[in-house]
Amino acid sequence: MINNVVLVGRLTKDLDLRYTSNGTAVATFSIAVNRSFTNQEGKRDADFINCVIWRKSAESMANFTRKGSLVGIEGHIQTRSYDNQQGQKVYVTEVVVEAFSLLEPKNKDSNKESSNTRNDHSNNYNYGDEPKSYQSNNNAASNNHDPFDKSGQPIDVSDDDLPF
Repeated sequence: MINNVVLVGRLTKDLDLRYTSNGTAVATFSIAVNRSFTNQEGKRDADFINCVIWRKSAESMANFTRKGSLVGIEGHIQTRSYDNQQGQKVYVTEVVVEAFSLLEPKNKDSNKESSNTRNDHSNNYNYGDEPKSYQSNNNAASNNHDPFDKSGQPIDVSDDDLPF
């Protein structure tokens, strides 16, 4: 049996981080995932998908994301049920997140604000590493000459240069 979910979307609100009675961290959240087609009005609808993440990953995700953050998540779908206060059975379907990735850099203001938090947890932070292109040193990037940067000139490529 296969039960695998991979989603990319934006957080609809900050994660709701809580702790169980034995101290295990758990966070719930939902992400808005755009549909791959437009509706009759030419606008793109979104699905709002409920998710849950556990333990250290929950703490890390809560620390490094906020409403509107673009995230990628991997996990599996799980269903559960409970009886509400009126005695009715309520069924819940959610994605249990096993791994997540931050898919955009933090803006400059939040970078300064959370730099201490990120350093404090860097040894325990297993998921959500920013892509290396966002971690590059600006000085190193300025020292490298980009031959395609703002040249506006056609590029001369021979058939011998192509890998196919």
